[in-house]
Amino acid sequence: MNSRMNYDPDWIVPHWQAPARVRALITTRAGGVSPAPYDSMNFGLRSGDTAQNVRANRALLRAALPAEPLWLHQVHGNVVVHAESAADDSAADGAVAHTAGRVCAVMAADCMPVLLCNRAGTAVGAAHAGWRGLAGGVLEAAVDALDCGPEDVMAYLGPCIGPAQFEVGDDVLAAFSAHDPRAATAFRRYPGRPGKWLCDLYALARQRLHARGVRMVFGGGFCTVSDRRFFSHRRDQGSSGRMAGLIWLEQGVRGE
Repeated sequence: MNSRMNYDPDWIVPHWQAPARVRALITTRAGGVSPAPYDSMNFGLRSGDTAQNVRANRALLRAALPAEPLWLHQVHGNVVVHAESAADDSAADGAVAHTAGRVCAVMAADCMPVLLCNRAGTAVGAAHAGWRGLAGGVLEAAVDALDCGPEDVMAYLGPCIGPAQFEVGDDVLAAFSAHDPRAATAFRRYPGRPGKWLCDLYALARQRLHARGVRMVFGGGFCTVSDRRFFSHRRDQGSSGRMAGLIWLEQGVRGE
């Protein structure tokens, strides 16, 4: 379990069965300095907010962490880097760490932040999983990068666009069904909109993780579009900030 430490009370501390030394956190819009429409805890340097505001928000977050996070340049791909050696702003959509104090981070504003760890409490990771990343295998790449058996991995699915709001076209259904025909169960026809579907990212993430051998999956149930605690690129028509999903290993605490 994770202690809350000095986090903003609106932020999310995942409830899952992670070992004692694993710390995880998902921010919301609350607690920062950015004005509307990025109000207020925006971490995205490419969001349209000023760099000064974003850096001020990152400094506020840093006060609650053991070290500066590894901030990635997310490209909706499946590259996963190692936090111990990767450079800040690396083009990647996931990071893993096997060293205490290295903070893995991903940003999101409708895409899904997925936090991962192993049962031994010796490895953690974070993945940015929108539909393109999911279809491209970013979760499988993150699981593999933890360097343990998938049966020892647990995952937490953070806030993303919910299944009642995520309208997609035939191309998205085709991309997932080509990999696994069972993915079609995560789509339902949009009434009165030929060629349009409502897509359940949480169901797709669980399918991909289960197929990889990961059985301990927690979280889900949020909707960034309908819940204004969260940034939403779709709801705010592109003028949106970015939240962060973060995970790290704490120094001096034995794994469970």
